[in-house]
Amino acid sequence: MSLSPGEGAALAGVGAPASARAVGGDPLDPERPDVDRPGADLPDADRADRDRFVGRSPGQLAWTRLRANRTAMASGAVLILLFVVALAAPLIERLYGVGPGERFQDALDGYGMPLGYAGGVSSEHWFGLEPRSGGDIFIRMVYGLRTSLFIAFAAAVVTSAIGVVAGTVAGYLGGWVDTLISWCTDFVLAMPFLVVALALTPTLTLRFYGQREAIPVSFQVTVLIVIFAAFGWTSTARLVRGQVIALREREFIEAARACGAGLGHMLFRQLLPNVWAPILVSFSLALPAFITSEAALSFLGIGILDPTPDLGRMIARSLDYLQTDPAYVFFPGITIFVLVFAFNLFGDALRDALDPRSTR
Repeated sequence: MSLSPGEGAALAGVGAPASARAVGGDPLDPERPDVDRPGADLPDADRADRDRFVGRSPGQLAWTRLRANRTAMASGAVLILLFVVALAAPLIERLYGVGPGERFQDALDGYGMPLGYAGGVSSEHWFGLEPRSGGDIFIRMVYGLRTSLFIAFAAAVVTSAIGVVAGTVAGYLGGWVDTLISWCTDFVLAMPFLVVALALTPTLTLRFYGQREAIPVSFQVTVLIVIFAAFGWTSTARLVRGQVIALREREFIEAARACGAGLGHMLFRQLLPNVWAPILVSFSLALPAFITSEAALSFLGIGILDPTPDLGRMIARSLDYLQTDPAYVFFPGITIFVLVFAFNLFGDALRDALDPRSTR
């Protein structure tokens, strides 16, 4: 049955928005007035903000939110600066002209205190000298920063790897595997970290080296990383396990199972790419925790030992001169504070950027 032109136009207008019928255009026609397009009633600033997020991946959206956070940018700049200083320690030593092992006994008075103002601060020694030993505080802080960052980063990588594997396997397989891993997690969480570290570190040292033997720096660093890895994987494992349990019944997982995907494909190709955001946040927040833990163990004399530069050891030695030479405790103390504070601020900002429900 044929329709007249008037009847065809009437039927074409049925189901179209009233504004479209009034104007006489198609709602999807790009040439129709802006008032008929979705979001046309938004202010120009909100419409521009909406257009910035159209067609972008979750990673791009998180990066956009992170760049818009001034706190994240400021703390990230501080962290980059400290990382560059730590990595460029040999170059800084060459330009500075002083090594971490050099001693300047001629710049100390008869009581072993640095000569000059504020603990011997001068153009040759920017942060002054250590009492009694005569070591340059600035260059020892640079190498101490390098030591702390290396241990914290290595420990965070190892603990994240263990926690991700354990949490993914426990969450996906469930059953007795989940029960066994959960028991191991609870057992580790029940053990006091500081007490075990105080007992385990000297025991391992005496197992391989005598009381009068020099302990290599590599062994000291390895022991700290092993201790941190033994205790630090539990939080990541619990976080990943919860995320995987929420994902394992989703449609794309069922489809991969129906296609005959193996266990490795399911764990590392289907599940892990969907839980990378909480893993990244957990990694960023673990770094400052390991920095403070390493400094605390070295402060107690069971971490990095002399003569290796370390911020925790510097603070431990400086307490005896808190009144007579406050600059000695100020410089390493403020360095640890700035480093940990910047990591925490950046970790919080990263968590907000990766969370699409965040309103901050």
